[in-house]
Amino acid sequence: MDFKTEAIPLGMLLNVINSSSAAMTYGRKKLISWKVAIPFAVSMILFAPLGVWLNLQLPVKPLLIFFALFTAAAAILMLSGWKPKREDMSPRSRVVLGLTAGSGLGTVAGLIGRGGGSFVVPLLYIAGLEAKTAAATSAFVVSASGASSFISHLATAAAPQWPIWIATVVAVLLGSQLGSRLMAGRMKSRMVKLVFGWVLLGVAVLIVIQDVIQ
Repeated sequence: MDFKTEAIPLGMLLNVINSSSAAMTYGRKKLISWKVAIPFAVSMILFAPLGVWLNLQLPVKPLLIFFALFTAAAAILMLSGWKPKREDMSPRSRVVLGLTAGSGLGTVAGLIGRGGGSFVVPLLYIAGLEAKTAAATSAFVVSASGASSFISHLATAAAPQWPIWIATVVAVLLGSQLGSRLMAGRMKSRMVKLVFGWVLLGVAVLIVIQDVIQ
């Protein structure tokens, strides 16, 4: 596939299908913290263009190294069994968290060309949300920000190969429903932390290999 016109738009579409399908399951199970998720999503959508603009002005590799280290550190925290202090956040605190973190990560997502999901979950966990709630809330946030990015690409450079796109969408939809139901119904928060911790370590390694070394 051509990288710009096919691979990137299809990757964004599958990301949106995966996260939105999972978010529907999490929403029915009442795992999403909506007072964090909605301002978070709106902020990411609004601030992503700023990140795209900064991408043209700033050297990106040092930032990628920083966020790879941040991702690895978050993974180690989740795998270590460390737990943040659990305090009930007020409705106002949840809105403030969504607005501030969403604006920052929206800028980062546009800057480094990532959906932001690998940063959203550990940030929400560190802020005090349970691991399952953080993962569920992230699914909604990533759906909103990813949809905005996909529509932008579809309106400009995308050249869809519809048979391949439809087949992969169906596969991802089935997989996301299976995975989200497994997480919501059978997995404990401890297992969610372990799985996501190892995934985060993989993401950190990929960032370094694909975007820094190569």
